[in-house]
Amino acid sequence: MFKHEKQFFHPVEVEKPNPQYAALLQEQLGGANGELKAAMQYMSQSFRVKDPEIKDLFLDIAAEELSHMEMIAQTINMLNGHDVDAMTVPAGEIQTHVLLGLNPGLINASGYSWTSDYVSVTGDLCADLLSNIASEQRAKVVYEYLYRQIDDKKVKETIDFLLNREEAHNAMFREAFNKVQNSGSNQDFGTTKAARMYFSLSEPSPGEGFKDTEVKPPSFN
Repeated sequence: MFKHEKQFFHPVEVEKPNPQYAALLQEQLGGANGELKAAMQYMSQSFRVKDPEIKDLFLDIAAEELSHMEMIAQTINMLNGHDVDAMTVPAGEIQTHVLLGLNPGLINASGYSWTSDYVSVTGDLCADLLSNIASEQRAKVVYEYLYRQIDDKKVKETIDFLLNREEAHNAMFREAFNKVQNSGSNQDFGTTKAARMYFSLSEPSPGEGFKDTEVKPPSFN
């Protein structure tokens, strides 16, 4: 069960309308590394999780991602202003002005529709946790790119908050991975020494640094 609290997770404001930046921000609403993708991925993965603590973690973060999606949509609303004017978006997504009546759509910055193909679910907890760690890292990178391209202090405050929450989620997923890293696909299934060998195929070789490397499972210590 989900409950909608009529309060944003963090205050959302803009200094002035900026339809071109609203088009850029659509990436974090309906893009491959956006908030809807994150919410649907973590929720879908949770259906198979048997560890009650990790299942709750997936669902809690999924619910928070939905709140982030609401924040992004409201920011896009404010940046679009009150007037339909496609000429204010010289590059990128213009569907907001020619099709949606300024309503934020489930599309990315180029106007392509959100798709469930963005969502990664394997049924293997280690693989899914590693995928989620990577997802949070990629989302953080997108927010960092967006942060550099706006001077609006209020928008930057929102992005800064969301950046920090991506970092928090990343840390939570890493802790969960530490708990289960010797299970599922991450177990040692008795593989041969070939699984622990590094082949230097670069000529000339840059050095000897990896020749005697023994490959070990990541510990995230």
